[in-house]
Amino acid sequence: MNEKLLAEWCAEIEADPTRIRTRFPAAAREIGRTPGTSPEPGAERVEDDVRVRLLVALGRGLAGDADTLSTEVHDLYRFGDADERRAVLLGLGHLEETIGDRAVDLLHDALRTNDPRLVAAALGTYAARLDPAAWRQAVLKCLFVGVPLRLVAGLDPADDPAHDELRRMVADYAAERRAAGREVPADALPFLPAPTQTTRES
Repeated sequence: MNEKLLAEWCAEIEADPTRIRTRFPAAAREIGRTPGTSPEPGAERVEDDVRVRLLVALGRGLAGDADTLSTEVHDLYRFGDADERRAVLLGLGHLEETIGDRAVDLLHDALRTNDPRLVAAALGTYAARLDPAAWRQAVLKCLFVGVPLRLVAGLDPADDPAHDELRRMVADYAAERRAAGREVPADALPFLPAPTQTTRES
């Protein structure tokens, strides 16, 4: 990674936030990237780190203008490829003090896809702004598309009454899988009653 160039770009964006429109798409090519194009959900990649740092600089540059920050972030997502969209989603948690709930619609968009990388990126700390029903559906979506539940920020399968409805949903999902003769993902097991876990098919 070219740290010197990244620092220059961050300073440039902080001074003139519109510069992110050209710098964000070029980040992987100009500053650094991890080889390969199809990372596993949650895999750390150089270009993600670079782009998140550019977003942080954007947030500093627009710290007093939440609406403009929201517009810039939405445009980066809307016009970006899958890698750029993933980076926007990963960066939202760093911007939420300014952007507030203005980017929750981007989470909903990502969660409508079947791209595990986007689904995983959408469930970082910013996902706490989803309403409880949407958040539970998002966790279930992870099981459907193969996103490890360890990537869901704030998710703890412990016996917390707040997760009772989620446990019920996961139990229904597991029952449907078994009825169809399909294996229940291992990630679902901590949310199931212990006797059910012992009957899991191998």
